[in-house]
Amino acid sequence: MVTQVIDRCDSRLPNFFPKNTNAAQLCPDDRKRLSVQVLARTKPVTALAATNGVSRKFLYNNAAKAESALDKVFNPIPEDEEVLFYLPITKKWIRHFIQELILVCHSSFRGAIELLRDMFNYEISIGTIHNVIQEAIKKARHINNSEDLSPIRVGAPDEIFQAGKPVLVGCDVKSTYCYLLSLEEHRDETTWGVHLLDLAERGLDPNYTIADAAKGLRAGQTAAWGAKPCHGDVFHCERDLTKLVTYLERRALGCISACAKLEQKMEDAKKRGNGHKLSKKLGLARQAEIKALKLAEDIQLLSNWIKYDILSLSGPNADTRSELFDFIIEELNKLEHLCSHRIRPICRSLQNQKKDLLAFASVLDEKLARISEELSVSKYLVHCVCELQGAKKNTPFYWKREATIREKLHGKFYYVLTAVKEAMADTPRASSVVENLNSRLRNYFFLRKQIGNGYLDLLRFFLNHRRFMRSEWPERINKSPTEIMTGKSHPHWLDLLDAQDSNYN
Repeated sequence: MVTQVIDRCDSRLPNFFPKNTNAAQLCPDDRKRLSVQVLARTKPVTALAATNGVSRKFLYNNAAKAESALDKVFNPIPEDEEVLFYLPITKKWIRHFIQELILVCHSSFRGAIELLRDMFNYEISIGTIHNVIQEAIKKARHINNSEDLSPIRVGAPDEIFQAGKPVLVGCDVKSTYCYLLSLEEHRDETTWGVHLLDLAERGLDPNYTIADAAKGLRAGQTAAWGAKPCHGDVFHCERDLTKLVTYLERRALGCISACAKLEQKMEDAKKRGNGHKLSKKLGLARQAEIKALKLAEDIQLLSNWIKYDILSLSGPNADTRSELFDFIIEELNKLEHLCSHRIRPICRSLQNQKKDLLAFASVLDEKLARISEELSVSKYLVHCVCELQGAKKNTPFYWKREATIREKLHGKFYYVLTAVKEAMADTPRASSVVENLNSRLRNYFFLRKQIGNGYLDLLRFFLNHRRFMRSEWPERINKSPTEIMTGKSHPHWLDLLDAQDSNYN
């Protein structure tokens, strides 16, 4: 067994001896034999070297290999204590480690101190960590201010609050690149306008933006960028409708439960001969139950119509959507008296935001019209292909409709379908990207107590240059928002902070 272990160990090691020596000509069996003799001390090493025509150094080296192999067999190191690799710890490595702890692990300064002390036996002061972060903030701010924002085509501005103060946020819908992250005292027209003017000087000139109904935000964009469109965010509209439907369904369930309890009481009263005392109350409860169920069903139907037909990408043209939208508002107004405190705000919101909510439909119509012109097919058929994407593929309706359209397009169905899907994917309707960004920002707000307001510059740099490990969009995997926006690669974000010259290609 010892011979086999020595053989395996020896076979994995390189031959350091010249080819013209006796040592180079020795076979593995001879080397094992000599190593065992050295370890057993049967003969002096000098005599073994002279007899076999090798040096004593050669014998000692082979004996050391054999002894190491024997130690591994008879005195093995526990698996969880085996050294996997050695890591050279430098000041640069410590600086990178601190930055990773703060930004990736959301660690506090004192948490970083404790980890370095316990795991690396390295003492560091809270002032040193503060200096490391402040230096990173200066470099991050320089990189943020030097980046070109001209590739952004659709922006998504929003507001989030920290300690009662607004944080103005803006990001690119396609790449998720964050171009604005600033803590302010106000969120009025002037504050937004000043920031947007500064961003315009750095090349920000989107085709349009998508935002909620915030008055200060929209007024600031108008003041800074004039007539540049600001589309409505369908997310908030659909969320409010969902809340309304949920409330009415719960109210209907409450009416059903109350009616069931009265019916049980009526049965008990009839047994005692007192059923007439609850008959009127039960009749009113049944009427309330019918009204509540009918209202919940009607609102659910109207809500689904708005979500899946009017505000869906796979819907009719803009004019038809506008007519259907007016019809929905008219129907909601008719039902308003049945639950005015809940339905009235929805009606007013839909009326005020109609133009903004349906703005995406006009953009999509223009793209579909270009497809019709480029492929020389009917606009109607292109719209039919678009509407077909909203149907379920596992239904007979879908396949019958597809067969009809395919026949009318005369061999161009695949080209039209591909172009329509690309147009739909490139027509955002909601500012979901900035809402997602806001949810991630909340996890970092605790840093303000340790770093100050400057942490937002470092955080924006980190989020823009940190590569996605996974994504539902394959083109984003292993790329940072900056790389997606610019189409150019850049070094790791830690290396960017270390670079003397923050500009990169």
